[in-house]
Amino acid sequence: MSTSLASAPAGGRTSQTADAAATVRVWDVPTRVFHWSLALCFAGAWLTSDSERLRDLHVMLGYTFAGLIVFRVLWGLVGTRYARFASFLFSPRELSSYLKSLIARKPEHHPGHNPAGAIAIFAMLGLGALIVLSGFAVYQDIGGEWLEELHEVVASTMLAVVFVHIAGVVVSSLMHRENLVRAMVTGSKLGAPSDGIRHTHRIVGAALLVAVLGFWWAYQSGAADAWLPQPAAAAGERSDRHHDD
Repeated sequence: MSTSLASAPAGGRTSQTADAAATVRVWDVPTRVFHWSLALCFAGAWLTSDSERLRDLHVMLGYTFAGLIVFRVLWGLVGTRYARFASFLFSPRELSSYLKSLIARKPEHHPGHNPAGAIAIFAMLGLGALIVLSGFAVYQDIGGEWLEELHEVVASTMLAVVFVHIAGVVVSSLMHRENLVRAMVTGSKLGAPSDGIRHTHRIVGAALLVAVLGFWWAYQSGAADAWLPQPAAAAGERSDRHHDD
């Protein structure tokens, strides 16, 4: 069985078909921790958005969501090969070529994000940043009702993008005969040895996970109240709750 792929064009982007059995490490640990943590925070924040009783949880997930967005922007600049934004800045011609390959049922294979997936990633990061900014303003009672409506509209738009992204992952997995969800768990995809990354940065990934869990503990215990900005009414409610506990 062949274990090689067609050579990739210059620039680090590939247009080969994944007809090899070899797997290589593509996604580093911090990228995978970020991916699943962001998905969990968005899902949790969405489900708690209309509940006054769970408002505290909604805010905690919102702060976590914001921290993850900041981390991903930084990691997109200094992270490993396929985590960097430069690796999935595709031109309109490359996007068109990829879409045509899907229609022809001969999909181009990319070790990292494909052109369609790249659009979804940038859209979710941009929408995520807008969700954070509008949500924080609403929490601080800034902007009035229109800003609250904006927050809801942007969140709904991101939910739609998430569903499109999931559909794209399913379609790509079927067409490439490669489980892309599992790849984001294991970090490995089909590819040539030269496609793999050298370091997975487990320590950075572990630190990110500890930071998320540590923040959740600090927020729920009240230890984060001293350094988190919050409305006076909310601060009083949290203080009372912690004293009651």
